[in-house]
Amino acid sequence: MSSFYALIMAGGGGTRLWPLSRRARPKQALMLVGERTMFEHAVDRIAPIFQPEEIFVVTGADQVESLMIQAPELPVGNFLVEPVGRGTAPAIGLGAIHLHRRDPQAVMAVLTADHFIRDVETFRRALLAAAQVAGKGHLVTLGITPSFPSTGFGYILQGERLYEVDGFTVYRAKRFTEKPSAETAFQMVESGLYTWNSGMFIWRVDRILEEISRQMPDLYDVLMQVDAVLGTPAYEPTLARLWPELATQSIDYGVMEGAQDVVVIPVDIGWSDVGNWSSMREILPADADGNVVVGEHLGIDTRNIIVFGGRRLIATIGLEDLIIVDTDDALLVCPVEREQEVREIVRRLQEIRRNDLL
Repeated sequence: MSSFYALIMAGGGGTRLWPLSRRARPKQALMLVGERTMFEHAVDRIAPIFQPEEIFVVTGADQVESLMIQAPELPVGNFLVEPVGRGTAPAIGLGAIHLHRRDPQAVMAVLTADHFIRDVETFRRALLAAAQVAGKGHLVTLGITPSFPSTGFGYILQGERLYEVDGFTVYRAKRFTEKPSAETAFQMVESGLYTWNSGMFIWRVDRILEEISRQMPDLYDVLMQVDAVLGTPAYEPTLARLWPELATQSIDYGVMEGAQDVVVIPVDIGWSDVGNWSSMREILPADADGNVVVGEHLGIDTRNIIVFGGRRLIATIGLEDLIIVDTDDALLVCPVEREQEVREIVRRLQEIRRNDLL
């Protein structure tokens, strides 16, 4: 098989986890599970199958120093710094040209820095199986077996069953559907033909660059200009000059929806994107009253609440279906069913220029 590399995308902000998540402390820097940050978990998960020099990280200048401290085993040159964030398509393209320079036939696993995976052994086996499939020229995505009809995830329709690799079944990916309505999501899950789009992809670097060239020619042109100066003193100035001019685009919209020869491998790995406070229920245990608590909490007649505390006791009486997040400078209290509006709090803080709380 061709050489195999991992590219961890670590540039997100995680505004839906405010007030714990901030610009200076984004989701991947939080210790949500145990005594390791989400980024440290991401590196730990793949360490048994990748050498440190085979793990790359793409991030922003404001986060790179923190990430280097969290993963000192990774070579400094493996941290690829974007001058500004422009979405996952440019970030992946930047990683692809770096790896293409090392090996034009290299297989690249695009992974996330801020997701939770419970079954790491199955995840590793899935990555190794996907690498074999990608070596044939397919663009591979890992599809998550849905556990409920979510309206917050993208869905992938499975087509023809192609073959099996090491116990994993490979299907043609017929269609990508972004964030469907509740009724549509229910029908998709009931059909058994759809998986959630995990945002994790495995492909040869020459294949993804070929797709970027075909579907995103403006991005490809910038990547080729950057590629021409890789390893020279002109690299950083060229990147700083060209990157801000790029349009922001996700790999899903920019490439995957119109890509050729896409396959999906369904996996059941205990995955969560930790996209909001309710997702804490998926990754942390609840007590007998259904309360998920981090920190010190004393509850009377309190059920199904999520408490993320700081240095002080949080006491509750007669509460139900609430989220309470307490930090040194901000306190969030909201009903579970309105947690998507946490982003609106962040937007309003931006409007009133409370940068100290962002």
